[in-house]
Amino acid sequence: MLLRRYKIPVVLLLVGLLLLNPAVCPAADLERQVAKPTPGNTFIDALLYRPVGLILIPAGAVLFVFTLPFSAIGRNVGQSFDNLVATPARYTFVRPLGDI
Repeated sequence: MLLRRYKIPVVLLLVGLLLLNPAVCPAADLERQVAKPTPGNTFIDALLYRPVGLILIPAGAVLFVFTLPFSAIGRNVGQSFDNLVATPARYTFVRPLGDI
């Protein structure tokens, strides 16, 4: 009964987080020049991107734990951790506010 009640919201939440991940973590854009952030970018970053990043860090950690056996077989545990946990954490906590 409990599983049926929360199944659809949990699936929708996970799908939404997976769809937002490429928008929140642009790993391919790490070498770009940092421009001076505008007030609008700072506002959007503080109210939208940082909270989504905070949600994606534990979601990536859970996904990392689930995929750990497969990563261990393929001998790419470090790369998997970096992509699923470290990159969202760096995007959330290390980059300057407003740099979106």
